[in-house]
Amino acid sequence: MRYIRPLSIEDAVGQLAGSAGPAAILAGGSDLLVRMKGGFVEPELIIDIKSIAGLRDIRETADGFSIGAAVPCAVLGENAALKKAWPGVVEAAKLIGSKQVQGRCTIVGNLCNASPAADSVPALVAAGARAVVVGPSGKRTIAVEAVPTAPGRTSLAKGEIIEAILLDKRAPRSADAYLRFIPRTEMDIAVVSAGVNLTLDAAGIVTAARVAIGAAAPTVLLVEEGAQALIGRKLDEAALERLAKVCAGACRPIDDKRGTIEFRRKVAGVLARRAAQTTYARAGGK
Repeated sequence: MRYIRPLSIEDAVGQLAGSAGPAAILAGGSDLLVRMKGGFVEPELIIDIKSIAGLRDIRETADGFSIGAAVPCAVLGENAALKKAWPGVVEAAKLIGSKQVQGRCTIVGNLCNASPAADSVPALVAAGARAVVVGPSGKRTIAVEAVPTAPGRTSLAKGEIIEAILLDKRAPRSADAYLRFIPRTEMDIAVVSAGVNLTLDAAGIVTAARVAIGAAAPTVLLVEEGAQALIGRKLDEAALERLAKVCAGACRPIDDKRGTIEFRRKVAGVLARRAAQTTYARAGGK
């Protein structure tokens, strides 16, 4: 096994693309090291990206925020501007693991691990976040929901690395929220989760919405019909009931020891409803 610590994204891409055997990216390592210890992966090359300039930075620009691939989740919660603009994204990231894990894990690692139950991914999908992908053919930007394709699999081609996550500048009267259900009070994997992102007009009418459900299908679900149930109206009981029904129906869950199909569908609707209410209040709705 070889370990390298490149100083540029171009070097990292070149090393990854030129690797003859299995290779892995190391940022926080909270997923990679566990998988290596369990014998699930045995990379011949480990590329540590923490020394690459900019990858440990959160940058606020005129267009929004750029979160580097190696920014620990704990740092997201310390950024007041990001927390104010995208509270749902931050609260989702801060649910990953323990306090110790928080100092290492990253939202890009959480995304690329491609677990259907990843906490940060539904919040990022609801937020309309985009991933900046760098590879041998250059740079491209794709929707976050286009990255995971199945449990443990992504759409990234050989040699490609996610450099950053982009979040748009907030429109007035906008907010987001993330909720999950777990069997314990903390440090557990989501049985079902929901992220909601809303923009309101001055009268409290929803003008834009995105709704995402996690741990209820092989990948996170962007529930467009759920968003349509909210757009053009205030968050009244009828809209909330329609949202819950649509989200429950969109789920494609499995039966396992942590929850039944029926249970997960029911909880998906309940969480979407509650997350929408929290988001609406954060955005100034009454």
